[in-house]
Amino acid sequence: MVVRHTFRLPTPAGPAGNGEAAARQFDAALMSVGFKLSAEALERLSGLSSRTVHEVAARILPTVRELAGDHVRHNAYFIDFPANVPDTVYFWTRCIIEALADEDAREHTLARLSAGVVDLLALPRYGRYQHTYDELLAAHDELIAAAGDRLTVLHPGGALEDEVTALYLALAGSATPLGEEALRDLGDLAGHRAHGPRPEAIPVRENRAVVNRARLDAGADLLLDTVTDVLRLACALSDGDVTLARPTRFRTFPRPVRRALLAGLDAVVAAAPAKLADFGAHREPFKRLGERLHPHEHPRWPHAAEVFAVARGERAAPSLDGRVEEALGAGDVTAAVRLLSAAPGRLFRALDRLLRACATEEQREAVLAAAEATAGRVSGRVLLSVREHLQNRRTEGAGERRIFVNRAGRGRVTADTRPPLPPAARGRLIAALDAEVSRRLPDPGHLLIDPAVLDVALPLSGNATSAGLGVLPRGSLSPVDGELLRFFVYWRQRGRRTDLDLSALMLDESYETVSWLSYTSLTEIGGEHSGDVTEAPEGASEFINLRLDEVRGAFIVPQVDVYSGEGFEQVEESFFGFMLRDGEQAGRPFEPRTVRLKSDLRGPGRVALPLAFLRGADGRWSAKWLHLHLTGMPEANRVEENRLSVATLLRGAVEREHLTVRHLTDLMGRRATTVTLWDGAAVPDRPVTFIGLERPEGLHPASRVVTPVNLRDLVPA
Repeated sequence: MVVRHTFRLPTPAGPAGNGEAAARQFDAALMSVGFKLSAEALERLSGLSSRTVHEVAARILPTVRELAGDHVRHNAYFIDFPANVPDTVYFWTRCIIEALADEDAREHTLARLSAGVVDLLALPRYGRYQHTYDELLAAHDELIAAAGDRLTVLHPGGALEDEVTALYLALAGSATPLGEEALRDLGDLAGHRAHGPRPEAIPVRENRAVVNRARLDAGADLLLDTVTDVLRLACALSDGDVTLARPTRFRTFPRPVRRALLAGLDAVVAAAPAKLADFGAHREPFKRLGERLHPHEHPRWPHAAEVFAVARGERAAPSLDGRVEEALGAGDVTAAVRLLSAAPGRLFRALDRLLRACATEEQREAVLAAAEATAGRVSGRVLLSVREHLQNRRTEGAGERRIFVNRAGRGRVTADTRPPLPPAARGRLIAALDAEVSRRLPDPGHLLIDPAVLDVALPLSGNATSAGLGVLPRGSLSPVDGELLRFFVYWRQRGRRTDLDLSALMLDESYETVSWLSYTSLTEIGGEHSGDVTEAPEGASEFINLRLDEVRGAFIVPQVDVYSGEGFEQVEESFFGFMLRDGEQAGRPFEPRTVRLKSDLRGPGRVALPLAFLRGADGRWSAKWLHLHLTGMPEANRVEENRLSVATLLRGAVEREHLTVRHLTDLMGRRATTVTLWDGAAVPDRPVTFIGLERPEGLHPASRVVTPVNLRDLVPA
């Protein structure tokens, strides 16, 4: 877990010895899958016994292989892929001819053909591997090493207990929501650290719910300050959705758990009676929770019973939101601002609406003054989210497009019908936000910046990324250096036949379709598809190979469609990624050393859009990270059918200006003693604050290091 999250190798506990040979063997094995020990890590392992080194290797090698997607066998339907991929119609015709020669398939094939239909799934040759994985390996030459191959360095860490504690504190105290995998790992870590150190604050409510579940199991005190904290904890105890985005079916709680939840509710309301109605849109879940907790059986906690009475409508408790709506409905913006000033986070989320509701300059001044006065009490994530919102907010002219992305990653684009914001008000708010964020940023001292990280979007939401290797937050832009771009998808069905289809849509500068590669178009100028695999009881892979200098169009949009069977959240495993190669490297269809991205495919939609590739004015390509899902159809999703929706969504994503690392480094640079753009050469021999895509070797031990694995640490609390 520590290696997955930090790329740090905890110091093994074992006897000293001469483990140099074993350590070099371990390093060579790591390099075969695109990883490597740093010089210091190699030196540390060399001083341990060979047995200890072998034990470390046995744990770490499977971990990094899974990170790169090399823990499974990637077979391709066409054994010579990307060579000798046939024309689509020729291939289908050959499958039909072979079916007509097959006694078992001839009758059904003739019956379908007589009706003017080709049933591809009924053809014996179609969609099923015609060779073994070992036969595929024998058909391909070895990969030729190239300077551009990925090499992810594993740096030495401290003692395992210290590394685990540090990881727990970092995840629990994160200022931004965690992704699904990180939240699950936090739950495991919290179980080991329930009675140990805890972060100064747990600002993200979902994280607090996961930690509280572990603390309740361990008999430790709960960390609660709102009634919704108790609801989230109940969801966690029921293995439900702690984000409250989806309904949770509450289980029957044991009596000690019921007592703990009721006591927690009672204490929260007793300390702050105004929180009695602080459950907003979650009235129905509270009513269902009350049916499980039986508050009427516990008169010792009367305040807890009041919460459920309010949820059932038996007692009136006007909520803050209700009073704000009443004030706005009466046109009294000043009163609404006065109410929201008691909840600064809600005030900032409502700033745009409040400014649009202002009828006079006096009301506008009240809104701006309240924002400036309460900015110090708003979380850094909200400040930055509002800053990103404002920089995309027009101040004049007709509306264009707005993109909305929900917690599940589903995106939609609509026309922006809101009136523009006054330029002066927008500028004043942006200045106030920048000043407050700058005030909270630490003094960086010598700020050393890798320019490649500047266009990486800030992780303001855990749902803006997926678990995997080389994954960046939604909206990030990163350069693509290589001659061959190869996508891959792997899936393994759980209980029923499942067919996932990998496709790539090429669009021009106007977002019009140029061409596509899919099972219905196996070859296209500049690219090849590895062939359609229609079931995956033992796992299956599909690939798309593209020669970037031959691709027509300005955008490449890979997508994974659920054609039939289980969705991304039901399959046993599914992930997407891409490799970059030089033209003469050869190798197997899947080579872990060339993998730049491997991202888990999770989400409720039936069409996944992990990222897109954009050609710049200079002809160079960049990757734009999307992490989006389309709802799609229940069955038979195809690139041909959803290309208009994809083009619309892509336009909205490309035109949105995300807040990036560049914004925070600009603010930090104002307070730095020295700012240096790192050119990949030697690093300073004194402590620095390094911000980049990968930690360089040789940094001073006292340096602060921020890379994508802990990018959330840049967001101030």
